Amino acid sequence: MKRLALLVGLVVVLAGCGGKSGGSKTVAAPSSGGGQTIKVKETEFKLTPSSFTVAKPGTVTFEATNAGTIGHALEVEGNGVEEKTSTISPGSSAKLTVDLSKNGTYEVYCPIDGHRAMGMEAKLVVGGASAGGGGTTTNQTTSTKSSGGYGY
Repeated sequence: MKRLALLVGLVVVLAGCGGKSGGSKTVAAPSSGGGQTIKVKETEFKLTPSSFTVAKPGTVTFEATNAGTIGHALEVEGNGVEEKTSTISPGSSAKLTVDLSKNGTYEVYCPIDGHRAMGMEAKLVVGGASAGGGGTTTNQTTSTKSSGGYGY
């Protein structure tokens, strides 16, 4: 029992030592049940982190927070998958749950008014592969303070 407590304490300390590079993020597969969660920060005109790696295929929930001053949204696309949130108002958050059941590469971006072309995009690699088959999606978006569509 003491070993378990020591191990948990060590993991907490090591987790606190991580830097804030904003570059890429690896999400470990859950040990039992449930899905994986990726937190995404949206600002003008950037997604942080800019790339993600998910160790194993499965359900991934994106928690998107709009830290910008205008409306944004989040879309996941690739390998037959295309799901998105509604517009997320500044200071609000939304969740998007997507079933990425196969290895492959997906694009994560803001689909509003050319935001993607201005740099609001990221790469998601599932299973460490750069190619693969499709997955199925389940759109379970929730949003607070959302204006609904993509207009302002």
